[in-house]
Amino acid sequence: MPAQIQGFYDTATATVSYVIFEALGGACAIIDPVLDYDAKAGRVCTGSADSIIAFVESHRLQVQWLLETHAHADHLSASAYLKSKLGGKIGI
Repeated sequence: MPAQIQGFYDTATATVSYVIFEALGGACAIIDPVLDYDAKAGRVCTGSADSIIAFVESHRLQVQWLLETHAHADHLSASAYLKSKLGGKIGI
């Protein structure tokens, strides 16, 4: 079965995070998750990461991998946040 890829575009950083999975209820990888950062206010929020969590939960996916493809000068990583929220669902 071919992999399915769901992209999540973050307008503030113009970056895309991905969830890659084969089937509903199966294993998935989350790639380059974004943590929202408001530079003017100096605040961080989790809207983009929460969208990924909602997708994972609605598709009953089991997160096996949180992958960062490169050092992110363009955005903050949401991997630690996702790991804390999906801890019981991450098979790493």
